[in-house]
Amino acid sequence: MASNSTKSFLADAGYGEQELDANSALMELDKGLRSGKLGEQCEAVVRFPRLFQKYPFPILINSAFLKLADVFRVGMLGSLASIIPERKNAHHSIRQSLDSHDNVEVEAAVFAAANFSAQSKDFAVGICNKISEMIQGLATPVDLKLKLIPILQHMHHDAILASSARQLLQQLVTSYPSTKMVIVSLHTFTLLAASSLVDTPKQIQLLLQYLKNDPRKAVKRLAIQDLKLLANKTPHTWSRENIQALCECALQTPYDSLKLGMLSVLSTLSGTIAIKHYFSIASGNVGSSPRSSDLVRLAQECCYHNNRGIAAHGVRVLTNITVSCQEKDLLALEQDAVFGLESLLVLCSQDDSPGAQATLKIALNCMVKLAKGRPHLSQSVVETLLTQLHSAQDTARILMCHCLAAIAMQLPVLGDGMLGDLMELYKVIGRSATDKQQELLVSLATVIFVASQKALSAEVKAVIKQQLESVSNGWTVYRIARQASRMGNHDMARELYQSLLTQVASEHFYFWLNSLKEFSQAEQCLTGLQEENYSSALSCIAESLKFYHKGIASLTAASTPLNPLSFQCEFVKLRIDLLQAFSQLICTCNSLKTSPPPAIATTIAMTLGSDLQRCGRISNQMKQSMEEFRSLASRYGDLYQASFDADSATLRNVELQQQSCLLISHAIEALILDPESASFQEYGSTGTTHADSEYERRMMSVYNHVLEEVESLNRKYTPVSYMHTACLCNAIISLLKVPLSFQRYFFQKLQSTSIKLALSPSPRNPAEPIAVQNNQQLALKVEGVVQHGSKPGLFRKIQSVCLNVSSTLQSKSGQDYKIPIDNMTNEMEQRVEPHNDYFSTQFLLNFAILGTHNITVESSVKDANGIVWKTGPRTTIFVKSLEDPYSQQIRLQQQQAQQPLQQQQQRNAYSRF
Repeated sequence: MASNSTKSFLADAGYGEQELDANSALMELDKGLRSGKLGEQCEAVVRFPRLFQKYPFPILINSAFLKLADVFRVGMLGSLASIIPERKNAHHSIRQSLDSHDNVEVEAAVFAAANFSAQSKDFAVGICNKISEMIQGLATPVDLKLKLIPILQHMHHDAILASSARQLLQQLVTSYPSTKMVIVSLHTFTLLAASSLVDTPKQIQLLLQYLKNDPRKAVKRLAIQDLKLLANKTPHTWSRENIQALCECALQTPYDSLKLGMLSVLSTLSGTIAIKHYFSIASGNVGSSPRSSDLVRLAQECCYHNNRGIAAHGVRVLTNITVSCQEKDLLALEQDAVFGLESLLVLCSQDDSPGAQATLKIALNCMVKLAKGRPHLSQSVVETLLTQLHSAQDTARILMCHCLAAIAMQLPVLGDGMLGDLMELYKVIGRSATDKQQELLVSLATVIFVASQKALSAEVKAVIKQQLESVSNGWTVYRIARQASRMGNHDMARELYQSLLTQVASEHFYFWLNSLKEFSQAEQCLTGLQEENYSSALSCIAESLKFYHKGIASLTAASTPLNPLSFQCEFVKLRIDLLQAFSQLICTCNSLKTSPPPAIATTIAMTLGSDLQRCGRISNQMKQSMEEFRSLASRYGDLYQASFDADSATLRNVELQQQSCLLISHAIEALILDPESASFQEYGSTGTTHADSEYERRMMSVYNHVLEEVESLNRKYTPVSYMHTACLCNAIISLLKVPLSFQRYFFQKLQSTSIKLALSPSPRNPAEPIAVQNNQQLALKVEGVVQHGSKPGLFRKIQSVCLNVSSTLQSKSGQDYKIPIDNMTNEMEQRVEPHNDYFSTQFLLNFAILGTHNITVESSVKDANGIVWKTGPRTTIFVKSLEDPYSQQIRLQQQQAQQPLQQQQQRNAYSRF
């Protein structure tokens, strides 16, 4: 019988087949909490998270937390601190519980006090003296003092509060020299300094003092840990003396574990502004030479240490010094860095252990940084990697391939040199179908694509396909094809996608792969473009458009309600429209030959006062083309704003497409439509930005070349001549000859962010309108929840949500009245900051005009950099504005009063007749 009641309780709570509304489910869970059986209570508690996921709204969550707090008492109250930080009765309950004689209640009160101090300034100010008295009181047990001291880290809300907490901690460190008390007090001291940003240099000095003078290893380890925290958070507060003192401690200590910790701190500092402070020449003092400093001596000693971690940090310090110091005579230091990296690479590439792989990652990152900062060292770095690649373990090979790809992306000239070694290695790997072998196939293929730069040779394609046919699985082939699409090797990608079409079991996957194959074929058609051959260009673009239209049909078929592929569809549609605009512009340029201006064009231009009319019909066509390219640029901008979850490379790709449209639009204006007022200054700095990929580098090169040509023609010749139209056609061909890169977001979504909105009042049936009287305002409450995927905030985080509410009149009812314009429309906007991914706000809307109104609520977000993203969603409800009863009564009375008068006037008219 008991089991039946439990089963029915769980089913009624919404976790079986029966579904209830939020309130009913909460009441059923409340019954479980109040059950006399511990098992039912525990089961009810663990089912609350699912209820929150299903109904993520504050009213229900607050009610549920209060019911849970009834079970867990003060401890649960502490978990509610972020929701009710300023609730005075909660503050009072915590203060009272701190004086309790029940140890469990006191511990819960300490936990709650820490959480509320972090959230509420008023609570922190009010509780600070209480905590101080308890810590200093003789009656307080030492264990309780150790739990109370960490509360002081949250006393950072103002300078006075932070200063008083710091004085107390200083007193504790001096008065209680026991190891536990010193460790807790020092760590709290550090956290307070890091949060308040006050007296951070003093805290660094204090930690260095304990590191140098305190003989206890535990205290030294704590000091190193806190120094690492301050090095990460506030590197600019480290003085040259601080770094020098840390170097001296590291040189003197006989313990490898402590030396490793100190080098970790120095390694972190060496990659920040602190390293420049260390080697800078202050006024009146002679600066330290990089070759003779203790920091360099320490790094050189540690480069070949038998402890891998120490050697890795030593090499990292040397690399950062070599890259950041501007002195030219650093040959010895550069050689030390290269030799240290080579020895570390040889040591770690033969070991599959996690520690060795972590050390190898540090060494490879240093290699990439050294190749970028000191390009003349890149050749030796690449040769070392290629040599070691043959004998390394598979795990290390994968990491080394990533390093080679990163170096080749930065320095494309090295690609040809490494291609031969890579192909030899590709022939001999992949003897088994293990996961590591499959990963290595993908990594090595990626390096080959990067190193090839342009089209793959037939030999390279044959080797890759032969290896894939022998040992690879379908997923590996897809990943390699995806990399080929990203690197612009569309011919290879097309063949790989074609081979996968018959290996998928889902209809949607088939259409997805088929669309990728068609897009690759479409881009491959554009590789045959040649300058000055405009008829061939038109046929290539037409052939490409044919495959693109096939691909967009397959892509639409591949989309599902759960995966609508909205970015992919919009990106491809824009590419189609861009190709059509290019084709139309080439036809317009050709029309100057097929349909030149009439003989009277000059007379017409003088009559109309428009010099452009002497060019004939081409002037109007060019104007339409310019507007089309500006419209495309605007659409690319909208796609950029809608891609909040995209990685930076994808966003840069979209930005490059937008710049291509703006470039052609500017060229049309500068060459033909308005050459006199054309300005080249805003486009002149295009080439100065750093290019992160070969595709971007080539596009920037095309931009600069086109701008130079346009500016040269703009100064020499008046429009419109064949040279002007040839310049435009050549610009289009140059842009299309750069193979399009399909970036990661086209294939893979690493970050997922969505907003769920709830409007109240809301109708039961979405098609039914909400009734409101025209003399009243509707209070529209908008609540929302920000939902994340598995990696929230990977690329950017939401700082605030912008809610835009607008209303439009759908249909009128009744007579028209003269109403002020302000009362006819509603257009409001509010920004709210999400609190624990929840936000809410209210709007007062006026519906003075009788009839049905359409209310649209649209959300967008603002990230930490202040950039606004149009993420959506867009929600619509209907409101029916009704005449209020009092106005309706008066109107009826007036109508009734007017009826006798009208009848009398009518009888008088009849009598006169």
